[in-house]
Amino acid sequence: MRSWLAKSLRTCRASLTSVLGWRRMCRLAAQGQAPISVLFYHRVADHTPNPWTISCADFERQINLLRRSFDVIGLDEVQRRIRAVDSRRPAVAITFDDGYQDNNQFALPLLTQLRLPCTYFVSVDNVQKGIGFQHDIDSGESIATNTMDELRHWSRSGVEIGLHTRTHFDFSKADDEQTIENEIFSAHAELTACIEKPIRYFAVPFGTEAQLRPAVINAVYQLGMSGFCSAYGAYNLPGRDAFHIRRIHGDTDFNRFKNWIYFDQSKLSTEPLISYELEQLPINQHASGLNEVSL
Repeated sequence: MRSWLAKSLRTCRASLTSVLGWRRMCRLAAQGQAPISVLFYHRVADHTPNPWTISCADFERQINLLRRSFDVIGLDEVQRRIRAVDSRRPAVAITFDDGYQDNNQFALPLLTQLRLPCTYFVSVDNVQKGIGFQHDIDSGESIATNTMDELRHWSRSGVEIGLHTRTHFDFSKADDEQTIENEIFSAHAELTACIEKPIRYFAVPFGTEAQLRPAVINAVYQLGMSGFCSAYGAYNLPGRDAFHIRRIHGDTDFNRFKNWIYFDQSKLSTEPLISYELEQLPINQHASGLNEVSL
């Protein structure tokens, strides 16, 4: 009884905030100030359900809603609208983390068929060596990862491949020079060589305040990448720092999902403050061929 009541209350709250949030979103859009949601998913599949898996039907339902109500844009367009303070239509971007082979079966074909942009972040050793993710192993499952051949195929199909470290590393545990070299600099070089396209974006594994260390952010900057993504749940507001792309989980609960994307203003008060200063580029091997990063 209590669980039913709690679910009913969540549904009512989500429905109310969705209506109010959408009205607020439209008012802000008229001023060029519409917040932009960047969603992140992990795995779309109908078997081995876990907290980081969404069913094919639920994923398609979310995508259909996004197509009806939002501009679905790439991360570069997210950044352009933020910097230009020019967000005149509700917009979202779609990203994936880790690199699960199941996404070959439904999610990526759906997105490419609909010509919806997507950034797909992968951990280099997991996909290159076929190593299962530790969080799956800890839960008693071994779920297959993408291969580099598959990533090259999706890259040619229009999916942007991004970096998610070498080993899905938790930077709250270490951010020393050797760790940064292995998990970001050399992993970036390997992934670039494998995909044969520039790797422009980096998603910090776990993506909370604890992992968003200055050394991590500066490594992304020093590589000339266009930006880094967090994952603690926040909106991208026009006029903010666009080098930091804030992301929202593609929640399997449809009411919570709508509550987020239709803009729940109350969530702004719970967002952690992430502050950092980008250091001058060192004169070393990583600075060669660097692209300018515009903030």
